[in-house]
Parts: sequence; structure tokens; C-alpha cells
Amino acid sequence: MDKKMLDFLTRLSHGLAAQFGENCEIVIHDINPHDGSLSSIAAIENGQISGRKLGDGPSQAVLDAIMGEDRAEDHISYLTHTEDGKILRSTTIYIRNDEDKIEGVFAINYDITYLAMAENVIRSFTGTVDTKTETPKIAANVEELLDELIKQSVIQVGKPVALMSKDDKIKAINFLNDSGAFLITKSGDKVASYFGISKFTLYNYIDIGKKKDKQED
Repeated sequence: MDKKMLDFLTRLSHGLAAQFGENCEIVIHDINPHDGSLSSIAAIENGQISGRKLGDGPSQAVLDAIMGEDRAEDHISYLTHTEDGKILRSTTIYIRNDEDKIEGVFAINYDITYLAMAENVIRSFTGTVDTKTETPKIAANVEELLDELIKQSVIQVGKPVALMSKDDKIKAINFLNDSGAFLITKSGDKVASYFGISKFTLYNYIDIGKKKDKQED
């Protein structure tokens, strides 16, 4: 992201954070950091909400943009949650250059935890049933993000690792590959260990998954 755009977004985020207060976290991700790493947070306001700071690693939105920028679309007003249980209403906007390439992410995360608690109290009096669904978590660092992706891969399969067949593990690892998990440094070692396979088998499963995707296309 060029300096002029980053400066503008930084001023915009500062103004929005001042307008909406300490419950409003605003994060700017640089998709192509100058040092070539995935430490992508270039600016952040009210980082205490998610526990992140300048230089921290990418969110799932950033990995999605890297993996499939042609398909990436802005995501407006959806629910996420933090490691410590805060409920957030989030918006993710992709910043594109003149060539329509994604070069940054502008994210707003508003802490609605207490509002949600108040809403639940009101509903307890009105008799409305609230069906709870799991929301994606905002990771504080790349290690936490990888753990969350591994957890999601197991959910995709629908059974614990101990009961997974070879095809199940291929499905889980293919999900991780499509999610950009292997862009994270040393993720292969952790994933291989988690699924009880060798690094060689891990790469073999990735290849098998890619071939299956091509056949389905």
C-alpha cells in the first residue's frame, strides 16, 4: 500500500475511533509489507479490544485476500468474537489499487458485548428464543490464527482426528490449504503433528486435494 493511501486511512481510522469511542477497534492491514513478512497490521485504533498491536500478523480476511483476491468481496456488518469472549460487529473492506489488485484491508470491529447482554435480558422478559450460532474468532497473532483454522478444519470433517480416515484428513488439510494456513511460517510442522502424519504425507495430501479440486471443476 502506498504511503499516501496509508496516511489517509490512518487519519480516517483515528477520526472514526474518536467518533465512536473506545469500543470501536479499527485495523489497517498492509497485504504486501515492505519486509515481505505476514506481519500486516500497519495501523490500529483501540487494539485493546482484540489484543492486537502494530506489526501483528494477518487476520483471516487478509489470508482470504491473498489466496483469492479475484473473488474477495467486502463483508459488511457481520458477527465475530475474540479469544476472551467479546462479541464484535465487524466490517471488512478491501483496498484495491488502480490495477484492481488488493493491497490492504480496512476493518472495523465494534464491541457489542454489553449491548448483546442487555438484549438477552430483554428477550428473557419478552420470551423470544435466541438461537446461538458459532461466530468466527479474531486471532490475536498468527499462532492463534493457525489454531483456529485447524479447529475449523476438524469441524468441516465432523469427527475428531483419532477417528479420521485418510480421506477425512485429506479433506481437512485441503480446507487448511484453501484457507491460506500454509502461508504461516512453520505451519506445516504443526499441522503434520496435529494430524499424526509426516511432512511428506502432508504435502502428498495437499497434492491429492488439488487434483480432486481440478477434477470437480
